[in-house]
Amino acid sequence: MVMTINKRITDLLIIPGIILLCVCCGCEKKENNGAGDNGDDIEDTINYYTNPVFTPSCADPTIIKDADGYFYCFSTEDNWGDRVHLTPIIRSKDLVNWQFVRDAFSEKPDWKSGSLWAPDIVYYDNKYFLFYSLSLWGDPNPGIGYAESESIQGPYTDQGKLFDSEQVGVANSIDQFFFKDDNERIYITWGSFNGIYLNELEYSGGSFSLSGDKTRIAGNFYEASLIHKRNGYYYLFLSNGSCCDGANSTYNVRVGRSENLSGPYMDESGNSLLSSSVIAGNQVVKSNQNSDGFAGPGHNAEIVTDDEGTNWFIYHAIENDNPYLPGGATRRPLLIDPLIWVNDWPLVNEYQPSVDEQTAPVFYE
Repeated sequence: MVMTINKRITDLLIIPGIILLCVCCGCEKKENNGAGDNGDDIEDTINYYTNPVFTPSCADPTIIKDADGYFYCFSTEDNWGDRVHLTPIIRSKDLVNWQFVRDAFSEKPDWKSGSLWAPDIVYYDNKYFLFYSLSLWGDPNPGIGYAESESIQGPYTDQGKLFDSEQVGVANSIDQFFFKDDNERIYITWGSFNGIYLNELEYSGGSFSLSGDKTRIAGNFYEASLIHKRNGYYYLFLSNGSCCDGANSTYNVRVGRSENLSGPYMDESGNSLLSSSVIAGNQVVKSNQNSDGFAGPGHNAEIVTDDEGTNWFIYHAIENDNPYLPGGATRRPLLIDPLIWVNDWPLVNEYQPSVDEQTAPVFYE
């Protein structure tokens, strides 16, 4: 059970003579060991954490909480040093202690060549669907596909292509996000520096397809779209800048909002995210290229709310003093930070990934 320190002290005051010992034990910092076994021995009591919470890499994370009580996080294909992991799956009960479970794929989908990027995990129709991008750097025709499984841990069976760039007339069609509205209608957003688009989905016979026409909801400055609904507004989170230039990466997260799913999305100053001249959007978190900081924070996962009502922002960033994986790709470990709402606009405190010890999420079992 995870508790705040104040509650621990209150509970211990009735036991004279051992308060100091128990509080110190409750405050013990648990170190993250990165990839490990199947997660059966995950420590479930923690009060503090220090970023990153999982290494060596967890790029473009997507997260879901399963009925077994664990959070599962899926991420982009990467070489961790032991081997290339095809959409690695990690799990945790507290967003801090993560351990490797397995790769979602034993082999790559074969409908085109490429790497498995930017997964999005959803539970729909009593099954788990894993949407993914299949692309190469400079790919003239990347696309989006999906796989399914009866279990969150897989294995996942590929269901093939949903669409590619040529089919939908959008260059660099990657970075998909699945969204279900209050009326149970389902949508997909996608795009990478060639516009962000929204399209309704149809689900029939166990398969997804596009329904109707696409709507452009943001301009050419962004990728990694995610929509979060709160207090009557749809918040469109987007990443801007360079994701993968090691410690020189300029990736950052911006947000706009709208009362309608299809937009228009505006920032607090009234700038439209469709603007072709202004990089609009309220800043959420930005790059800190100091030696003790993190460069390139971005591509956030779904917002998670803990049992004390704190929203948690889950994303990747680059440790300035350890920016590369063994194969030379940018190393992007997993970070978490509280998401603060000021005048109904979200931000990570001081717009920077935390580097010091922080109070951990609170989950009661």
